[in-house]
Amino acid sequence: MKTKNLPLFAIKCMALFLLSANIYSQVGIGTLTPNASAMLDVESTTKGLLTPRMTSAERTAISNPANGLLVYDTTENAFYFYKSATWTKLDSQVRDNYKLIKSAADLSAELTAGGGSKYLLNSNTLYEINGTINLAYPIDINNAYVMGLDTNEDKLVRASGNLFVGNQGGSIKNLTLAGGTIFNLTGSAAQNLIIRDLVIANASSVGTISGYGMVFLSVVQYIGNTTGVTYTNIGNLLISNTGWFSTNLGTYETYTGTFDFIEKQGGFMVVNGSAKGIDVSSNPTVTKAVLTGVSFSGTSTEYVKKYTTGSYPNYNFTNSWTVNCPGIKLESDEVASANIYYDGTITTGFVQTVANNNVFNLTGNSNSNTTTAVNLLRTNSTQDNRITYVGKKTRTFQVDAALSIRGNSGLGDYYAFFIRKNGSTTLIETNTLMRVNNTSDISSNAISGTVELAPNDYIEIWGQRLVGSGTTSITVFSLNLSIK
Repeated sequence: MKTKNLPLFAIKCMALFLLSANIYSQVGIGTLTPNASAMLDVESTTKGLLTPRMTSAERTAISNPANGLLVYDTTENAFYFYKSATWTKLDSQVRDNYKLIKSAADLSAELTAGGGSKYLLNSNTLYEINGTINLAYPIDINNAYVMGLDTNEDKLVRASGNLFVGNQGGSIKNLTLAGGTIFNLTGSAAQNLIIRDLVIANASSVGTISGYGMVFLSVVQYIGNTTGVTYTNIGNLLISNTGWFSTNLGTYETYTGTFDFIEKQGGFMVVNGSAKGIDVSSNPTVTKAVLTGVSFSGTSTEYVKKYTTGSYPNYNFTNSWTVNCPGIKLESDEVASANIYYDGTITTGFVQTVANNNVFNLTGNSNSNTTTAVNLLRTNSTQDNRITYVGKKTRTFQVDAALSIRGNSGLGDYYAFFIRKNGSTTLIETNTLMRVNNTSDISSNAISGTVELAPNDYIEIWGQRLVGSGTTSITVFSLNLSIK
C-alpha cells in the first residue's frame, strides 16, 4: 500500500473543525479553563470589555432587537438593554453622599468631626442604619438624613444621655430609637425637621424639640417611655397618626411658647393613672390649631391639662383651637353656644320703665335685671342681658328666648319684644307681641330666629311699646336667652 502526506488544505480543514467544536462548547479568552456556567469567559487585569457603541438614533433603528440586547448609547452616555419591546436605560448611580452604618465604629470620622464628644454628621448625607447601633455619644443631626430599612431591626440605642442633639434640621426615618433622652433639638425658623415611621421605646424622656420653622411627625409609636416630648416655639407643627400606648408614663405631649400653626390628626393616646395626654397649661400662644381624629382613652381623669387662661368653663382649649376627638370635648366655632337667664326671685321679677314708644333694653330699673351665664363656649356675657360671640370666624346662630311679662298699666297697650344685635340692629324676624288685657295677667312670650355674628358681635333682648303713650312700666318675671 502506498502512503501519501495529507495536503495542507486538509490540515487547515481539520483545525477549523476542531476550533468550531471548541466554540460551540465553551470559549475562554485570557483563560484555558472557562467557567463551567459560561459560554464565554473573559479574564483580564488590564483591559475591559467593549460593547457596541452607537447614537440614540442608531440604537432605536435596530431592526427586531432581541430581549437582552445590550448597547452603549453615545448620545446619552449610558448603557441600554432591550426588554419586552422597550429599551431600558441602565443608569443606577450610587449617591456620593451616602454611608452605611453597621456599628458605631463606622461613625469614627463623625466622632472626630464632633470633637470626640458627639457624632457630627455630614450635612446632606444619607446615613443608612443597618442593625442595632449602640452609641456612646449623641448624634448631631446637622441637616443629614438618618434612616433604616426595617423599623424593628434597625435601631439606634443610647443607654443614657441625649440621642439626637443639635441646632440644625434633618430627617429621621424607619428606625427604633431607645435609651435616655431621644431628642434635645433646638433649630431656627429656617430649619425643618422630619420624623416618621419610628418606634420610640423605653426612653427616660422623649425630650424637647424647639425653634424650628416646621416639624413634621408621622406614624410614630411611643412605647414604655417614662415621660413624653415638649414642643416649644415652632412655626408649623404637623403631627399625623402617632400612637401613645398605655405603657407610657408622665405627660405625653407638652406645648409651650408660640406657634403659628399646630395640626395633630389621627392616631391615639391611651392615658392611664396619673399620666396626661396633652398639656397646654402654660398657655401657649397659637395663631391656629387643629386637633382632630385623635382617640383619647384610658383610666386617667385628665386626658388634657387645659389652658389656665383663655379657655371656657368646663373646656380645655382657647378659641384658636378646633378640636374634634373621641374621648374629649368638641370645641370649635361651629359649636359655639351660650345661655343666660334672670337669676332674681321669679315671683317678684324686675321692673322695666317704659317711656312713650321708645325702644328699651331689658336691663330693668337701675339695672335690676341680673343674669347668670351658663354653657359658654366661644362666648361670654360681660354684662347682664347680653351674649357676646368671641370665636374666630363669622357664623350664623339659632337664637331662642323666652319672657314672662306683666303690664302694670295701660290696658290695651301693645308691646313688641325682639332681639337686637350690637345695640342698634333690630332682628325684625324675632318680633313677638304682647297686649295688656288686664294688670294681673302674666304673658309668656317666645322669641326665635337666626343671626349672623362676627367675632365680638353681641345680642340682647329689647322691647318697644307699639300702642299707647306716656310713661308706664312692665314687670319681667323670667328671662332666658340662648344661642347655638
